[in-house]
Amino acid sequence: MKALKPLLLAAVLAAGSVNAAEQKPPQRLVAAGGAVTEIIYALGLGDRVVGSDISSLWPEEVKRLPRIGYLRTLSAEGILALRPDLLVTTPEAGPPAALEHLRAGHVRIETIPGGFTPESVEIKLTRVAEALDQPERGRQLVGSFRTEWDETRAAIGKLPGNPRVLFVLAHTGGSPMVAGRNTAADAMIRLARAENAGAAFDGYKPLTAESAAMASPDVILITDEGVQELGGLQSLWSNTALSLTPAGKHRRAVSMDSLYLLGFGPRLPAAVRDLAARLRVPSP
Repeated sequence: MKALKPLLLAAVLAAGSVNAAEQKPPQRLVAAGGAVTEIIYALGLGDRVVGSDISSLWPEEVKRLPRIGYLRTLSAEGILALRPDLLVTTPEAGPPAALEHLRAGHVRIETIPGGFTPESVEIKLTRVAEALDQPERGRQLVGSFRTEWDETRAAIGKLPGNPRVLFVLAHTGGSPMVAGRNTAADAMIRLARAENAGAAFDGYKPLTAESAAMASPDVILITDEGVQELGGLQSLWSNTALSLTPAGKHRRAVSMDSLYLLGFGPRLPAAVRDLAARLRVPSP
C-alpha cells in the first residue's frame, strides 16, 4: 500500500494540472451583441476579441475585426475559423443549429442576460467579467457605473417638465414602427424622466395616422440610422401620421445612435443624461 502512495499522489497532481489548464482564462474571444462587446472593452480586454457580430459598433476599433454575421443569424463556420476559446453573447443569439455546431466544435458559449434597467446592466457587467475570469475588474466597473448613474440621476432630477415622447423604429429595413411598453425605447424614455406616448400598448406596432394621433407626442425620438434609412428628417415630417402631431407641427425630433440609445451597456448613464437634456431643447 505504501508503494502505491507516490503513484496516487502523482495522479492527483496530474489531475490538478489538467483542471488548472481547463480553468485558464480565455484568450481568444468572439463577441455577439453590441452591449456585450462594449463591456469586454470596458473591462480592458478588447485585445482578446478576435471577432464580433455586425451589431457590435463600439468602440471604433471593433469595426476592424472579422465579422461573424448578425446576432440572430451567426455563422458557425466563420466563428470556428477564428479558433475562439469563448463566444460571449446574449439570449437573442442564433440560430440554434449554429450554436449546436459551435458546441460540437468545443467552443464554450456564455450567454449574458438582457434587461432594460440600470440593475440589469450591473448584472451584465458582472457576468461578463466572471466569464472572462476577471471578477475584480468586474467589481471595479460596477462601482464606476453606480457612481456615474447616481450622478446622472441627480442631474436629470433638476430638469424641467416631462415631455411626451414617441419612439419611431425605422432602421430595420421594414415599415416604421412605434414603441410601446416593455421595450428598450420605453425604458430609456422613462429613465430620462419623460413620458412614453406609446404606453397604451405593449411592444411595437405599425406607425399609422391613428396610432400617432392617439400618442400625440411632443417629441419624436428616432435613431441616427433610422434618419438615414428615411433619407433625412424631412421625410419624417412628410409622413402624414406624424406631421399632424404636436411634434410634427413644431418639427421637434431627437435622433441618437441606436447602440448608444438602446444598447443598455456601460454607457447607459451618459446616454440617459444626453437623452434627457436633448428632449427638453426645442428643435430649430
